[in-house]
Amino acid sequence: MFLKLKCAAVVGIDCLPVEVEIDINKGQTNFNVVGLPDTAIKESTDRIYSAIKNSGFNYPFNFRILVNLAPANTPKQGSSYDLAMAIGIIIINNKFKVDLKNSIFAGELALDGTLRHINGVLPLAIFAKKTGIKNLFIPTCNTEEASLVSGINIYPCENLKQVIEHLIEIKKIPVFKKKEEIIIEKSNHGLDMSMVKGQDFAKRALEIAASGNHNILMSGPPGSGKTLLARTFATILPPLSQEESLEITKIYSVSGLLKEGLITKRPFRSPHHTISNVALVGGGRMPKPGEITLSHRGVLFLDEFPEFPRSVLEALRQPLEDGVITISRAQGTLTFPASITLIASQNPCPCGFLSDPKQECTCSASQIANYQKKISGPLLDRIDLHIEVPRVKFEKLTSDEVGETSTEICKRVTLAREIQNKRFEKLNIFTNSEMGNRKIKEYCKLESDSIEMLRMAVNKLNLSARGYNRIIKLSRTIADLENCGNIELKHVAEALQYRSNK
Repeated sequence: MFLKLKCAAVVGIDCLPVEVEIDINKGQTNFNVVGLPDTAIKESTDRIYSAIKNSGFNYPFNFRILVNLAPANTPKQGSSYDLAMAIGIIIINNKFKVDLKNSIFAGELALDGTLRHINGVLPLAIFAKKTGIKNLFIPTCNTEEASLVSGINIYPCENLKQVIEHLIEIKKIPVFKKKEEIIIEKSNHGLDMSMVKGQDFAKRALEIAASGNHNILMSGPPGSGKTLLARTFATILPPLSQEESLEITKIYSVSGLLKEGLITKRPFRSPHHTISNVALVGGGRMPKPGEITLSHRGVLFLDEFPEFPRSVLEALRQPLEDGVITISRAQGTLTFPASITLIASQNPCPCGFLSDPKQECTCSASQIANYQKKISGPLLDRIDLHIEVPRVKFEKLTSDEVGETSTEICKRVTLAREIQNKRFEKLNIFTNSEMGNRKIKEYCKLESDSIEMLRMAVNKLNLSARGYNRIIKLSRTIADLENCGNIELKHVAEALQYRSNK
């Protein structure tokens, strides 16, 4: 007796088709799963036995049960195959006649037959729609997530018995109806840019970084406001588009971090400086996203930048350059999205007061040199804006003057992003920072006086080709903030201010 059901394997943040083939024959009682299953799948045999028995169905004793997860050369992991295997065994054992061709089953079984939450349901729903599969049977707690994909029938399942009764048409499960409207929220995290006293130069740099998705490094003494500036940066970012929101939600779904439906706020990740290489980049036997990918379309804030291990910092090179991160393991190679805005902050020396006019630095020359060498030149070259954040004067701290609010700044940032969206509407990029060399030549035309200034800057500052291109992209963003079609001399001059100290 043989039966075949459809399922899917989450690989990276996408899905591959998997067929659950079940063969039951007379013989010594045995339940074996093949097809490169992981430990969670191998342990499913005991869960399935208890779930079938406690759901009121007969388990096929004195039969040999063989389950093959095809294709056999693709590694499978997780407990989402429980439901498909249990359904197949019950249908064969009871000789039910059901149509399973246009359905996918996914869910983890508890010992009493109820269904538990599983990871990666959103990629599964997207896969079902792409492959033309109409019906998706998943745990009730996952239906809100799956309903983000339209055009498929989503059946919320409480337990194994309910699914069987639906299939044999005893009691139908109603199709889940999704909410009519999804509201995209702006990230505020309870902060506002008006809370920051002084630091007008740093605020301007953050506005430019937000407008073009540029990376920024802030350097200054302790207590100058670097952390507060970084955290308020999220409040001036434009709202997510539906496409970006869905992309982020897929990542969090696969990672098991999705607490509700669609993610409507840009991510803000701030890992501690003791983080490991794998935790930042991602990895594992079957690679999962790390902090870089979890910051996709949002902010990765690295406070105390030089305190991170050198190997961890060097792992940032590829994603900052390419917008993706590739992880290679024995099981295969996966590529995760990593279009992030990196905000890094540091003290200028170990004691923190090297650039402070009020307090004397107590570090030796060798200590300062060793501290500053912790961040490599190639990594610094990939950061667009380098700014000093000085100590705030007493008069500024006690002043009643209120600066610009995040809402006011966000309006300008959003208008600049809209200009870029229109410019790149036929391309697979969203912001100026993502432009390659060809697009720079096409969209960043420079006048002769701007070219002359850049020539002088390259010679004086010893800029690399990458640094040169990043200044041009930064100039393009500054021009967009002023709604200028051409890059003018003043735009290039301002962009150079943010590289002049490196």
